[in-house]
Amino acid sequence: MKNKLTMKYPSSWWAARWREALPSGNGTIGAAVYGGVHDEIVMLNHEDLWHRVHTPELPDVSEKLPEVRRLLEDRAFDAADRLLADEFDYRGYHPKIGTPLPLADLKIKMPVHHGFRDYRRTLDMETGEITVSWMDGDTSFRRRLFVSRPENVVVMEVYSSDGSLELDLTFDLHDRTDNRSAKGNVAVLPEYLEVKSDAAGWIRYAAHNDDGTDFGAVARVIPFAADAAAETVPRMVAQEGRLHIQDAQRVLLVIGLFVRGKRRSAWPRLKRRLEKVTPDYPSLLAPHAAEHGELFARVQLDLGGQAQDHGLSNEELLLDAYQGQASTALVEKMWAYGRYLLIASSRPGGQPCPLLGKWCGEYIGYWTFNMVNENLQMIYWQALPGQLAETILPVFDYFERLMDDFRENARKVYGCRGIYIPAVTTPPSGLLKTIKPHIIHWTGGAAWVAHHLYDYYLYTGDETFLRQRAFPFLRETALFYEDFFTLDALGYYHSAPSNSPENTPGNFWDGKGMGSRMETTVNATMDFALAKEVLTNLLEAAEVLGHDAEETAKWQEMLKRIPPYQINDDGAIKEWMVPYFTDNYHHRHQSHIYPVFPGREVMPSSDPELFHAFEVAIQKRLEIGISEQTSWSLVHMAHVYARMKNGDMALNCLDLMSRACIMNNFYTSHNDWRQMGIGVDMHWAPFQIDANMGWTSAIQEMLLFSLPGKLQLLPALPDHWNQGSIHGLMARGGVRVSMEWDRQAEQLRAELCSQGKAQQVELELPFGERRKLQLDLPADQVHVLSVDKTGLREPCGVATNQ
Repeated sequence: MKNKLTMKYPSSWWAARWREALPSGNGTIGAAVYGGVHDEIVMLNHEDLWHRVHTPELPDVSEKLPEVRRLLEDRAFDAADRLLADEFDYRGYHPKIGTPLPLADLKIKMPVHHGFRDYRRTLDMETGEITVSWMDGDTSFRRRLFVSRPENVVVMEVYSSDGSLELDLTFDLHDRTDNRSAKGNVAVLPEYLEVKSDAAGWIRYAAHNDDGTDFGAVARVIPFAADAAAETVPRMVAQEGRLHIQDAQRVLLVIGLFVRGKRRSAWPRLKRRLEKVTPDYPSLLAPHAAEHGELFARVQLDLGGQAQDHGLSNEELLLDAYQGQASTALVEKMWAYGRYLLIASSRPGGQPCPLLGKWCGEYIGYWTFNMVNENLQMIYWQALPGQLAETILPVFDYFERLMDDFRENARKVYGCRGIYIPAVTTPPSGLLKTIKPHIIHWTGGAAWVAHHLYDYYLYTGDETFLRQRAFPFLRETALFYEDFFTLDALGYYHSAPSNSPENTPGNFWDGKGMGSRMETTVNATMDFALAKEVLTNLLEAAEVLGHDAEETAKWQEMLKRIPPYQINDDGAIKEWMVPYFTDNYHHRHQSHIYPVFPGREVMPSSDPELFHAFEVAIQKRLEIGISEQTSWSLVHMAHVYARMKNGDMALNCLDLMSRACIMNNFYTSHNDWRQMGIGVDMHWAPFQIDANMGWTSAIQEMLLFSLPGKLQLLPALPDHWNQGSIHGLMARGGVRVSMEWDRQAEQLRAELCSQGKAQQVELELPFGERRKLQLDLPADQVHVLSVDKTGLREPCGVATNQ
């Protein structure tokens, strides 16, 4: 039961039931099961189906940059704030970000005779299979569904125990009354809806998107009797796009989707493909479950959750969490859920996972894009340490496809070489998608994406990837900084215009957590933290690759011009490195903490005084700004506390989130919708998948921190996790780590396996005074050690080959 979600309720969110559906997916296709007994809806999505995307030609406004800088120099901040945005508006540049478009609703209607009882809706995260079951009188009913990875189809089986199954099936556009959002309801629905059915068991569906192409689906429907000798043969009648089925014990549906095509050619193509699919549910589930399950099982976690707690429903677990502390079972299930959602919404060759994953039920989506000032990164933080490196490849593919657009952004917005990645992007264009000042003036997107490319190399050791992908990306990022930064009177870099993501200085704050009266600043600490990381990684990579000495010397000189971090009168790290902007603790983003997390620049051992200033900054964010937090900001804070080796505070952040921002299906909302004081008060609570993924990463960060050649085991273990184990975590440097621990006995057993190379590593051991141990790890062999408070209990040695 540990890796199963159980719900005793169907989707119930008023006018937006898709938000509480259970999700299944194969990385490309998403299916969301509402769980209705009488009227069931399965919402279908495809990652390549977007609408309302419009990107006109980007005007060149770079000649306005000197004026912006002059206004900032004169401290005319309000005028500088709007100058570029107003110039874009004056030039008629009005792009539309766009949003994922729900492809269809599969609708199933079944009669009710006595009323339902014993209702359950479950998700098996080890297989991706969703089951809805109930009793009606003496008859048991069950619907099962998964999205096949090998076949790339949706598979569903409907079953009744007495062989008298009756149901209607059809497709329709996603329910127009089921997409309430803060941006209103439907603007323009897709046109030319067409649904056809025939008695041979086929349903064809299509509609027309605003890009001039069709999208749709084909369903193959196969009814089965109880056995071949049954007197009653299932009947199937086609009428007006519906199929009516009677007297069956089981009905199998196999559904294929298409996007960006023409229905007249797509329908027969899909029909031919579905005819080749084995019409047997177990036979289709087995290879999918094997492929999905292998990914899911690469890392296994046990924090000591009780079996009886794992048997509780989602609703019961959340009710317990509302009393003050999330049960360990809830913590474990949320870890598994974030892992499951990443596997289900990201795979090689596809698109990156946007803010709603692959399950969007809104026609005018609320924050449904790829956001790189925090959110996309959080979605993928778990991937590399969680042995899911292949899931992050779509991110790299996506940004590399758009490099020409990013170069155009840099040239036309700022007159710079290199690349400028805006915070907001959606396919198929990487040009600036929104002209709000805090988006235009944040220039750190490329650097934060580059962090993940270089991290991929650190985890995998893939020098071909470093040479061909990470290093060129880092070079173009550094090239932008070379042109964008100017020099101050002391010879340090000056960054203007600047934005510390979405925050506004304290002396300009309007008193509202989401409000930003003035979004344009200079010398945001994050700007320099990102640039410093890019240059440091470039220099490391240049040494590995034997790069040109002249360019390497240039990067070294640039690195010297990064100004030192500053500390304010409260003893906290400053968010803006100028005297005329005061810090604003009332905000969700923690961008100035980047050197501690997700960066690895500042650690207790490197600069204790500076590290303490970061500790003060994050403490004030939580204590003073608790009413301005969000689900993802609490998760981010948990990571920061993990880096600070404060496991209890890291877990406290997750506890707060469990009381404020988790819905019954365990989706995370951006903020609380019940005005309970934990988090920002908004009139709407958008679903965002980033905090789901971040929860998983935060727990992994609490259990292992790594640099190439250095591993900290259980660096931030909360007191609450007395006994536990984790198997299969990956460390930077390519070391696979498994651990079992007993806090009270101060015992640890660890298995380390260096992937593909022999290496020496330094281990920092947990419990009491942290001790360090040097180990020589052979290639591809498991090295076992067992320690307690007295020291090494068993000799270190090679246990098995891998």
